[in-house]
Amino acid sequence: MNARRVFLIIVVFIAIAACKTNPFTGKSTLNFYGNNSIFPTSFAQYDKFLSEAKVVEGTADARMIERVGQRIATASERWLDANGYPGYLKDYRWEYKLVNDSLVNAWCMPGGKIVFYSGIMPICDGETGVAVVMGHEVAHALADHGAQRMSAGTLQQIGAVAGNVAINDAETRNIFNQAYGIGTTVGGMLPFSRSHETEADRIGLQIMAIAGYNPDEAAELWKRMKAKSGGNAPPEFLSTHPSNDTRIANLSKWAPEAKAEARKFGVTSFQ
Repeated sequence: MNARRVFLIIVVFIAIAACKTNPFTGKSTLNFYGNNSIFPTSFAQYDKFLSEAKVVEGTADARMIERVGQRIATASERWLDANGYPGYLKDYRWEYKLVNDSLVNAWCMPGGKIVFYSGIMPICDGETGVAVVMGHEVAHALADHGAQRMSAGTLQQIGAVAGNVAINDAETRNIFNQAYGIGTTVGGMLPFSRSHETEADRIGLQIMAIAGYNPDEAAELWKRMKAKSGGNAPPEFLSTHPSNDTRIANLSKWAPEAKAEARKFGVTSFQ
C-alpha cells in the first residue's frame, strides 16, 4: 500500500472517530477536541483578553449581563438534565463580562467564557434583548461550535496536504491550491459557519424562553441590527453569518416552538 493511500485512510479514520453527538439536534458533529484539551486554553486566552481590555464592573449593565447569563446557564442545565444529559456542563466555567468598546458584538469561547461589548447594548435595548444575544452565545458553547470550527479547519489543512502529496506536477499543484482554497472556503467553511450561527439562533431561542425571556424579542433585535447596519453586508454566500433578513424570518418562525418548549418546564409567561 503506497503512502498516499495510507494517508487518506488515516484521514477518513480520524474523521469517523471524531464524531460527537449534539444533544440539541441529535446529529453527529465533527469534533477532534475534547473539553480537557480545549477548555484550559480557552480559559487562559479569556483571562489574557480581560487583562488587556477595559472591563466594566459594578454598573447596572454589567450586573444585568451577569444576571441574564446566570439565568440562561441555569435554563441550559435544566434542559440538558431533562433530556438525558446530566453532568454535561461539569467542565464549564461560566463567566460574563461587559467590555467598554464601540464594537456591536458579543462572543463566547469554549467552556462558557462570554464577552459583551458596550456597543451592542443599545441594540439589545434592555434585559430581554441581552437574553437574545446571551442565549445565542451560550448556545455556541453548548453545541461545541468552537471545537467544531477548529476541527473543520484541521480537516481543511489535511485535505490541502493530501492534495499536495498526490499531485507531482508543480503547475497542477499550484492550480489545485488556488482552487482548493477558494472552493473549501466558499463551498465548505463559510456554509459551515452559517449553519452554526443558525443552530445557535434556534438553540438560544429555546433556552432564553426556558429562562423566562420572551423569544418574540429575538426577531425585533435583528430588525434593530439591520437598521444599524444600513443594509451594508456582503452577500450571504460570502459571509460567516446568515443575512439579517434570513435571521429575522427564522426567529419569527421558531418563536412559537421556543414557547412550547418552555411550557414543558412550567414557563408560561415571559419577560
